Amino acid sequence: MQVLGITVGLPTPVPILARAVRAGFPSPADDFVEDEIDLQRLLIANRPATFLVRVAGDSMLLARLHDGDLAVVDRSLSPRNGDVVVVDVDGERSFKVWRRQGPRVILSFANPRFPEFRLAPDAVVEVWGVVSGSINPRRRAE
Repeated sequence: MQVLGITVGLPTPVPILARAVRAGFPSPADDFVEDEIDLQRLLIANRPATFLVRVAGDSMLLARLHDGDLAVVDRSLSPRNGDVVVVDVDGERSFKVWRRQGPRVILSFANPRFPEFRLAPDAVVEVWGVVSGSINPRRRAE
């Protein structure tokens, strides 16, 4: 897992289409550009507490985090049931799905091919941050 700082510069607006694009038959009006958005403002709510973390491996596939993706991690958020978190368990940092059942915390993988993740009773667990978004590069520039 690689943690990357976020460099804030001038806003870089990117055009956004006025209508959502269908994942089926296209509409003739789909080419109309509505406005521009700043991806930095869209992805980052709390700049001082936000980091990008590169995903390594495939334990979070059902959470839509793939090997090579960039997870947007906000350290100021408290985890809620079902959140993907970056967690240190006995000094080893990884992504897990967070669930609380009463006083008990359950951490799990988001890939059924992985065995159940069991916390030792004396495990030292620290939530490093909550995944608030992700960037999934489909095709890299050549």
